[in-house]
Amino acid sequence: MNSPSPDLASLLCSRLCHDMLSPVGALTNGLELLADEKDPEMRQRCFELLEQSAKTSANKLKFFRLAFGAAGGFGDMVPVSEARSLIDSLVGNNERITVSWALVSDSLPKPAVKTLLNFGLIGLDALVRGGTLEIGAEMRDGASEIVVRASGDRIVFDADIGRALDGTLPPGELSSRTAPAAMLHQLADSLGGGLQYAATDEALTMGAVLPAG
Repeated sequence: MNSPSPDLASLLCSRLCHDMLSPVGALTNGLELLADEKDPEMRQRCFELLEQSAKTSANKLKFFRLAFGAAGGFGDMVPVSEARSLIDSLVGNNERITVSWALVSDSLPKPAVKTLLNFGLIGLDALVRGGTLEIGAEMRDGASEIVVRASGDRIVFDADIGRALDGTLPPGELSSRTAPAAMLHQLADSLGGGLQYAATDEALTMGAVLPAG
């Protein structure tokens, strides 16, 4: 994949910072409470909150490292179990969201895994009232095929994300919310592949076919 423009890179950084703000802020608040709290039971509760916030922060950093970054710790092929664990950790203890997996291949090319993760991120963002996230991926005839479907009550999907996915959103209209979709369009285009999506009030379906290159 060609390096994204500085504007796109900065917008991806903004998205990462936005998503990290809550757990990191919770760490700061927890430390402040711990400094003033004397009751042993409340101090234990503070430690539990700090542990939870630290875990959430670490999980999100691991996710964005592979979803947005180079993820140099992996070779050309990435185990699909890694992608699964990253999305499962992103969902965390959210009982309103159920994730269903259909992963035929044991590993996928890194561009395919980046696409799967970002599709998953877009799908989770659409499930503001909870629902089901279904993820399928396989290698077939020298190409990676990926399908992600988010279904639930009153799906929320910004039309500009769809325009970024199909490459019709002008660069000047990009935002931190649409940057991941624009990155996926660049990635698919560089590989000679394609992206598709369909959105209704009840479901958002995204698909990709990416040649191995």
